Amino acid sequence: MRRIYLDYAATTPVHSDVVQAMLPYFSQHFGNPSSIHFLGQDAKEAVEQARQQLAHLIGAKSEEIVFTSSGTEADNLAIKGIALANRDRGNHIITSCIEHHAVLEPCHWLEKQGFSVTYLPVDGYGMVSPDDVKKALTGKTILVSIMHANNEIGTLEPLAEIARVTREAGVYLHTDAVQTVGHIPVNVEQMGVDLLSLSAHKFYGPKGIGALYVRKGTKIAPLVHGGGQEKNRRSGTENVPGIVGLGKAAKIAERELPDEATRLTALRDELIQGILDQISDIRLNGHPTMRLPNNVNISVAYIEGEAMLLNLDLAGICASTGSACSSASLQPSHVLTALGLAHTQAHGSLRFTLGKWTSKEDVDTVLNVFPTIVAKLRAVSPLLKESSRT
Repeated sequence: MRRIYLDYAATTPVHSDVVQAMLPYFSQHFGNPSSIHFLGQDAKEAVEQARQQLAHLIGAKSEEIVFTSSGTEADNLAIKGIALANRDRGNHIITSCIEHHAVLEPCHWLEKQGFSVTYLPVDGYGMVSPDDVKKALTGKTILVSIMHANNEIGTLEPLAEIARVTREAGVYLHTDAVQTVGHIPVNVEQMGVDLLSLSAHKFYGPKGIGALYVRKGTKIAPLVHGGGQEKNRRSGTENVPGIVGLGKAAKIAERELPDEATRLTALRDELIQGILDQISDIRLNGHPTMRLPNNVNISVAYIEGEAMLLNLDLAGICASTGSACSSASLQPSHVLTALGLAHTQAHGSLRFTLGKWTSKEDVDTVLNVFPTIVAKLRAVSPLLKESSRT
């Protein structure tokens, strides 16, 4: 059976060039970057080279890059670190109701520590209004955290406009860019953000390594204390192979990104149009144009997303019903319900995300297989029978 992987938003295969770049740092160049001997200095040089490669990709200075274990840790460091370091200035944080749980859960934790959090609504496409950000600001606001693109529906947020609001108010702006770095152009200066989170395994790097961009002069407290690595911002012996892999993935992304984004946008649009043309009672979730080039999120009436997912898997097609981090949850997606979808619509959602090894043949296969799966499941759907009686 031919296998088709369309779950690139969950994770990506590690690029072969990234693997080759990492291998020597597991054995030959195994030194601790904090050691002063030549093996330690070899490792330190590799870490700093990767820091420069990543900084170049996002338009930052190398000293503004803090390596972490993941995008989740980067989000936690940004939100908790800003809150704890700036409590003397205020205790109010603004975010959106469709953020990744790596942002929402730190905010919930901070509420238990006496902080106040405003969760902004979104429109039917999942867009945050800059006017809503401005209206929510108070004299105690210290941080606004709005994701660059939503991991489930792919909607791109108007960060540059939001940044103008936060800059005028003198408030820090953080963005979770885990889904965008390496896939679309990301420049921290043009975006106007003060902090940005990313993760290597989302753009063909290894798992277990991420980073947080922290604009120079930003007041942030560390969450991990110890040996003072990463300029006292994140202690712990560095994951040298992972950092090298992240740097290599960043370099590859910078070279290939423009052409790849164009290619994936064309395949994405072909898949969306093909599904809409062949299947009735279906909804595209997220903004129709202001979305990630590889994201297709749909809601299919009268059937469960999990049933579609299992049938696709039997056909050799890997997809998702939403965020990989909450795939075991029986609750409907908080993102889709925030768009105004009923629980039955949200439960009938499916996410296809394309990537480097997705071909037109893959898209054609899905368009051939998926309508048949939907028809089969609707034929036995109690929801469809109930609908026909009313």
